[in-house]
Amino acid sequence: MKQFTITSNDANQRLDKFLKKLLPNAALSLIYKLNRKNSVKVNRKREDNEYKIQEGDSIELFVKDEEYAMLTAVTKSVSQRTDKERLDIKDIVYEDGDLLIVNKNPGTIVHPGDFKTTELSLIAQAQDYLGEKLSSLTFKPSLIHRIDKDTSGIVMIAKTKPSLDVMLWALQSNKIEKVYLAVCLGTPPETRGVIRRKLRRLEHAERENKIVVDDENGQTAVTHYQVLETGIHGKYSLIECTLETGRMHQIRVHLASIGCPVLGDNAYGDKQENAFAKRAYEIGRQLLHASRIGFVHPSKKVPVTYTAKLKKDMAGLLGRNQ
Repeated sequence: MKQFTITSNDANQRLDKFLKKLLPNAALSLIYKLNRKNSVKVNRKREDNEYKIQEGDSIELFVKDEEYAMLTAVTKSVSQRTDKERLDIKDIVYEDGDLLIVNKNPGTIVHPGDFKTTELSLIAQAQDYLGEKLSSLTFKPSLIHRIDKDTSGIVMIAKTKPSLDVMLWALQSNKIEKVYLAVCLGTPPETRGVIRRKLRRLEHAERENKIVVDDENGQTAVTHYQVLETGIHGKYSLIECTLETGRMHQIRVHLASIGCPVLGDNAYGDKQENAFAKRAYEIGRQLLHASRIGFVHPSKKVPVTYTAKLKKDMAGLLGRNQ
């Protein structure tokens, strides 16, 4: 018999969902069978699969040790990572018991489900890095938000379920300030402005340009921008963008819509200029960087702000030292 005490990380989920996460190799039919045959007890009594487990609940699982080992077996991949595949400590912007904030490298996907690939993701690197330091039966460190594969900069990861719940609420309520830096071709007509245009996502688009601008069926998207620097290499500008909404490819599409596409953006940018920048400056991705994020800390309940330094390619083009 195995016995578990529910903590805040595992509370407030259905009993069958908890068991499926606890026993990843068990089919749902087996989960239901275990419960039906009284092999699962909550506080020493049988509960329906729909029962929401609570912090402090005692879960008893009546299975043999060898069966439990088989149902919980997972492939340990951490030791197989090369140094280059592991999360670089230098890329950690901030860490405490609630949050891990990382300065993501361009070319790294944040989650494998975004691309349906086995390619190493940022969330896998983070989970490897945290390893067994986190005590939870079913909760794994989880992304609070996402950025594009070729966009660099700040990504936040929740280390506990309560912090994830608080931060997701803040994200959905527009309580998180997200600021980006973009190197663009050309200069906007105004040094400050607001781009407010509807964007519609094309669900089955095969190429990356999945967004249609000014579609009447689109969702309103709002980007506030400020020009920080002009005349970079005679034709580029550095623009700071603050998101009021968080639509897919919002900054890239919005800047392109005012005639200032992000340099290196192969979906919405100037392909001829991108080819030149690749030859002349070795720019191989869109120069968009999530540079700053501000929010109320989920447990400390105080406003905090974190910044991430530019990556080498973007800093180099701007003539800044790393």
